[in-house]
Amino acid sequence: MSTEETNNENQTAETAEETPAAAPAEMVQITLNGGQATIAKGDHINFKEWPSFNVGDTVKVHYRITEGDKERIQVYEGAVISIRGEGLSKTFIVRRVSHDVGVERIFPYHSPSIAKIEVSRKGKVRRAKLFYLRKRSGKSARIKEAFDAGAVAAAKAKKSGGKKKKAKKKEEAAAAPAPASSEAE
Repeated sequence: MSTEETNNENQTAETAEETPAAAPAEMVQITLNGGQATIAKGDHINFKEWPSFNVGDTVKVHYRITEGDKERIQVYEGAVISIRGEGLSKTFIVRRVSHDVGVERIFPYHSPSIAKIEVSRKGKVRRAKLFYLRKRSGKSARIKEAFDAGAVAAAKAKKSGGKKKKAKKKEEAAAAPAPASSEAE
């Protein structure tokens, strides 16, 4: 064997040792346009976890806007009138009235441009899509607020100052029989 052949073999062995075997990529199953697909998860796919919100809720969407080389965050507040899709193609529509004109905006749920989402009010609705709000204005376009039963009871107890509890204790004390210490005599 010549020295050139030995050097070539050593070089190929060194390069094989330097490049580690590629780690298996994490596979993600997505639904896109009604079909299922399995793709390797890369840096460009980031599933976001926002606070749970539903149709009828009033949300504040903090959206990143890039103007030239500057970036700022704009808050868009309105009622969620629709949520559609699943996986990476999930979107929601937020409607607000600005200067007596209804404005709707569609946000991709997993968009990297969304900085955060805040739920300011929970709405009580009986429909999956609230497109009927487009035809309404004023009082008829309002959405009832959903209240948590436990929170309402706690607020009432706090408002009454615990007077009911004190009155209940007095009633229990009056209803209890008197001690029978005189019977021993």
